Amino acid sequence: MIPDQWYAVMASSEVKPGRPVGVVRFGRRLVLWRDEKGDVACLDGTCCHRGADLAAGRVEGGHVHCPFHGLRYAADGRVVAIPANGLGAEVPENFRVRPWLAVDAFGFIWMFYGKPADAPDDLPMFQELRRGFPYAERLEVWDVHYSRAIENQLDVIHLPFVHSNTIGRGHKTVVNGPVTKWDADTLTFYVKNEPDRGQTPQTADEMEDWEQLNSLQYRVPNLWQNRISDDLRVFAAFAPIDDEHVKIYLRLYQRIVRVPVLRGLVCALGNVANGVILHQDRRVVLTQRPKKTELQMGENLLRGDRPVIEFRSRRDELKRAAEER
Repeated sequence: MIPDQWYAVMASSEVKPGRPVGVVRFGRRLVLWRDEKGDVACLDGTCCHRGADLAAGRVEGGHVHCPFHGLRYAADGRVVAIPANGLGAEVPENFRVRPWLAVDAFGFIWMFYGKPADAPDDLPMFQELRRGFPYAERLEVWDVHYSRAIENQLDVIHLPFVHSNTIGRGHKTVVNGPVTKWDADTLTFYVKNEPDRGQTPQTADEMEDWEQLNSLQYRVPNLWQNRISDDLRVFAAFAPIDDEHVKIYLRLYQRIVRVPVLRGLVCALGNVANGVILHQDRRVVLTQRPKKTELQMGENLLRGDRPVIEFRSRRDELKRAAEER
């Protein structure tokens, strides 16, 4: 994982008022709940007393109560009451678990993977998707590391082979470029694939008018979008569960149809089609080994793998920078 980053880890709808929810993210068992104001709290989910799962407990008075012995946890991870000792008794300092900084915004629960003092004020959500852009969402878990799932969305070579009857129709096997551009922590890449007529693929430097091409974007640490048009986007957030599992939040954003009832229907139907494409990817990605990727893996990469190489390089750079701090 890239440290010191905000990650989209859950849909906002998955954390409902009045009860805790347990998830595994970053290989850790977590518990999340909402306080009386609706703000989200997130802690390591294992009780510091006897190891029970706090998500099996209940929420009352803004605290999560352990289901085993009733210990009450505040949002900062401290135990504020131990019923067996009397609710008014002082609680020893060591009765606490690690708190995690979490916020609810743009339909996601965001968790900062690092020290709260290092958290930037802004979240990495794509600016144009922050408001006024209706969407439909689907969720599913893949048995691979989140890096594999992201790299699949950066792969411009696989389309005619994995998606031959959907988005890869036309047998466009020759890959020109691709052109890749970084702007801060956002990678934009431009795709121009063609049927093989015996031509030599163009390098990125040889491509003209590349800015007019369809473009896709990856944003550090775990977001991706296909910029189909100003009013139509396919978006995904890849929530890291552990080294062998990722939960994918796939969204279709559209504002072509603006009538409320029809708008929702179009979003939903479009996301069904996106699910078909995602499952075509899943069939192949689950076969890849190792399940987790790194910068150097002994692979024989191609020029068309440029977006994947850029992703691996930036991820490695950020991980090393965090280790040196």
